[in-house]
Amino acid sequence: MTTLDDLPLRDELRGLTAYGAPQLDVAVRLNTNENSYPVPDAVVEAIGKALHAELRDLNRYPDRDAVALRTDLAGYLGVEPAQVWAANGSNEIQQQLLQAFGGPGRTALGFGPSYSMHPLLAKGTGTRWVGALRGPDFGLTPQAAVAALAEHRPDVVFLCSPNNPTGTALDPAVVDAVLDAAPGMVVVDEAYAEFARPGTASALAALPGHPRLVVTRTMSKAFGFAGGRLGYLAADPAVVEAVQLVRLPYHLSALTQAAARAALAHRDALLATVEAIKAQRDRIVAELRGRGLTVADSDANFVLFEVGGDQQAAWRRLLDRGVLVRDVGLPGWLRVTAGTPEETDAFLEALS
Repeated sequence: MTTLDDLPLRDELRGLTAYGAPQLDVAVRLNTNENSYPVPDAVVEAIGKALHAELRDLNRYPDRDAVALRTDLAGYLGVEPAQVWAANGSNEIQQQLLQAFGGPGRTALGFGPSYSMHPLLAKGTGTRWVGALRGPDFGLTPQAAVAALAEHRPDVVFLCSPNNPTGTALDPAVVDAVLDAAPGMVVVDEAYAEFARPGTASALAALPGHPRLVVTRTMSKAFGFAGGRLGYLAADPAVVEAVQLVRLPYHLSALTQAAARAALAHRDALLATVEAIKAQRDRIVAELRGRGLTVADSDANFVLFEVGGDQQAAWRRLLDRGVLVRDVGLPGWLRVTAGTPEETDAFLEALS
């Protein structure tokens, strides 16, 4: 049987494994940070009508610039449509950014432990990846960030706030310091922004006057639209022009655009679950700390907790009890998604 070793694969891709989380048929799935609440019936009906309206014209290409969708997203964010770009998930957005501003001979920098797709996207675009480290509490100080920038002079910097897999939000002073020191683009991944605790700042506020800042978001988490695959960015209009140079023609289908617009039109109904999920997140943090476990502060819809030993064995024992959580490869730690009260009950019982 032919293997990857038999193919003329690029050298920097050899030895890698594809990104993915186990998709197992278990009673309680809390490993991929999905929104556990199904799409409400009224929104299902609205999306269905929007899709039906597009079906007769599927012989035609979609709006390649997704102008109507970008206008709706801009209204949600409070920015101008020219500042917004959309793609198939925030991963594709970040890939396009690396295609435009990274590539061979250029460097991207991130601060781990963080989102594992960032270095994979860098390798896929031929961009050199440098992984700096967060502190022992998973925090990042302005001084540490600026020191890493001075050492590596990256063309693209990835900041993740709230950070995945730790849930940690960044102090705005970190973003400000990086913007002042970075020689290239600064990408702030805010996939979990809607779950942040009150008073947590968004990098959107720093967009004016910073043409090299990009804030990426997704509809997968808070909107419960993971199957719809819709991510977007907010940045200076010049950044939008840049990513349009590398995007594939007609990359967003007419069906994706229509479904996302219908979801945005019903955002109040979809985002109504956010507070319930935050309550379960805070419940998990309090319960685990009450049991003497070390738990990272979280502004996301998940919790990273220390198991006090072999995390792979702990993961397996939870799975044996019908609860699937995430082993993110951080020795001694596991990550659990905050879902419904019933799912939290099942997780806490299994953990006992």
